[in-house]
Amino acid sequence: MATKKYLELQELSNDDLVAELEGAEAAYEKARFDHSVKGLDNPLELREMRRDIARILTEARKRELAQMTPDEVAKRSKIRERRRRK
Repeated sequence: MATKKYLELQELSNDDLVAELEGAEAAYEKARFDHSVKGLDNPLELREMRRDIARILTEARKRELAQMTPDEVAKRSKIRERRRRK
């Protein structure tokens, strides 16, 4: 089942998605620094921030793959096949 945050990310444009990623990464770095210096009230917030960043990156990659041409997809499939053989 899709989370509310994931559904919200699907509605954003590519530029908004990049801005959201930059903001989330900056907030994560600040929270991580604050946690190392004085501690956070709820350290599980760091995990949620990491997961939010992963959600954003996943949506960006999904859009990137959707825009690939059939030739690019075929080339990608060949690369993935070679990796499996090793």
